[in-house]
Amino acid sequence: MAFVLENDPHRRLNILTGEWVLVSPHRNKRPWQGKVEKPSDTVKLAYDEKCYLCPTNARMDGTINPDYQGPYTFTNDFSSLLTNTPDGKLNVADLLQAESQKGICKVICFSPRHDLTLPQMSIGNIAKVVTLWQDIFTELQQHEWIKYIQMFENKGEIMGCSNPHPHGQVWSLNSLPAELQKETESQKKYYSKHGKSLLGAYLLLEQAQQERIICENEHFIAVVPFWATWPFEAMLISKRQVQNVTQFTDKEKLALAEILKRLLTRYDNLFQTSFPYSGGMHQAPVNDGEHPEWHWHMHFYPPLLRSASVKKFMVGYEMLANAQRDITAESAAKRLQEQSEVHYLEVL
Repeated sequence: MAFVLENDPHRRLNILTGEWVLVSPHRNKRPWQGKVEKPSDTVKLAYDEKCYLCPTNARMDGTINPDYQGPYTFTNDFSSLLTNTPDGKLNVADLLQAESQKGICKVICFSPRHDLTLPQMSIGNIAKVVTLWQDIFTELQQHEWIKYIQMFENKGEIMGCSNPHPHGQVWSLNSLPAELQKETESQKKYYSKHGKSLLGAYLLLEQAQQERIICENEHFIAVVPFWATWPFEAMLISKRQVQNVTQFTDKEKLALAEILKRLLTRYDNLFQTSFPYSGGMHQAPVNDGEHPEWHWHMHFYPPLLRSASVKKFMVGYEMLANAQRDITAESAAKRLQEQSEVHYLEVL
């Protein structure tokens, strides 16, 4: 019997982190007796007088938000990282180790509208969010002690989002986080050996195979990565190799806004719900010399598995051994390819 990738258990290598994921496609044949239902999304108001992110409302610390008309940013009132943390280290027999961490955390309200998520916004207004990302990155990297800037969004209650007003965050800190250490090392290794970008080469392979591409435009491609862990995981890759978001031209900014809307609309349409995820950019370290190996990309990790209310839990083997999934990257990509790019709420 010949090994068949689509049917037989196997593991796949994540070329960015060097870690493996176990894929068990044969398990899709087992009966499913859990819930398969569509929850009705809560109807949200364009303005919520109780929301501390809406324009003109008071935030938790008493600060009054301006009557902002586009994307709006401020320093997080309850930051996980602080600028005035004293320097310090702990090392007890190489067994108990700690060191102080400092940083700057910002919040970005994508729109003054309390009821508009990114896929429901116009391409032009999403492009304004991209411009704000660039401005924040430029501002934060001026602090020489900052070594990495992480831009991300936790969307939906299921992902622990503390406020339903569509917003993202930017954390900057004085060290390189664990996932970025892995990705930097993997990209360096490939660049040293081949003299070109790891993700640039991967992008060309995906274009040649045409199996896992969700959508693309002139400047960006959205794929379900070959090594995806989450059921409908996706990755955006810039076709031109850049190290960070500030290097995108005006045309690339508009193209990024366009493909974000297209991808996230497909997500919402999949189960006809406001699709939850944790998503964010991975970019080169800052104030750390040149990084010719680095290639900008964006990860999306959604937890939904079979319906709008059935979540994939990372438990048991996933927590104790390594990541595992049942549906292949190829079958997940096919499901997303089949979705319309007209938001389901605009069709009703």
